[in-house]
Amino acid sequence: MPCAWRQSVYTSAYTSTRTGPEMPRGRPNLRVIRPAAMARPAPGPKRADAGDDRADTTTRRIVDSITTAIIERRLMPGTKLAEQKIADIFKVSRTLVRQALNQLSRDRLVRLEPGRGASVATPSVEEAHQIFEARQMIEGAMVRQLCRAVTDAQITELRAHLSAERAAVVRADIPGRTRLLADFHIVLARMMGNDVMAQLLSDLLTRSSLIALMYQSTQSAEASFAEHVAIVDALERRDARAAARLANEHLRSVERNLRLDPRAPDLAQVLRAP
Repeated sequence: MPCAWRQSVYTSAYTSTRTGPEMPRGRPNLRVIRPAAMARPAPGPKRADAGDDRADTTTRRIVDSITTAIIERRLMPGTKLAEQKIADIFKVSRTLVRQALNQLSRDRLVRLEPGRGASVATPSVEEAHQIFEARQMIEGAMVRQLCRAVTDAQITELRAHLSAERAAVVRADIPGRTRLLADFHIVLARMMGNDVMAQLLSDLLTRSSLIALMYQSTQSAEASFAEHVAIVDALERRDARAAARLANEHLRSVERNLRLDPRAPDLAQVLRAP
């Protein structure tokens, strides 16, 4: 009678299909069957490497460069920001440029439109009013509080900043004086040791620069410089009331000189044949 074989993982044996007395079995032939190659352990969590840090640094460099160009009035509202062109300028991938533009969009400095790409933001009239209202609320209280704690060393630092402002105004350095006039407000915030307020004010000032470009501010640099001098004079006298009043008057003056309520043109006047 044929024998039916039964094979296990570790041994080979047979089972007789005979009927009747069981036949004696021979010694089984043991054989170890090696399992397939062991699976490699799953990789652990990816560790941050130097490449990640370099990418973050590059993205920040692009963000800072565009922000500075806006503050210094070298990038006008509505300017197209082509990803490939920016990538070529910084010699980076478009992915990093896209990350920078997304950050600027969150900061309200860049507008992203599907199918049209990125462009420098164009603030509305209502947004302009709201930004200057927020600045008056913040800066008036900030200057009042700073006046109670300002030191002689800080007054000296402010005087040095005013000297830099004056020099930039005299030599007609438009980017330099624009940046210094804006930085004056950041210096005041940092003197209070409040980094959150300084960052908040920095964001508002950058958006204010866009507004000044958009609505063609007629506020002269000389006037802004003179108002800054008056604020520092009040701080040096420790006159908190006068310092807060002068700070708010300065901001109202800047806003007043924006053309936020342009009249609709008279078409007959505009289109009149020469």
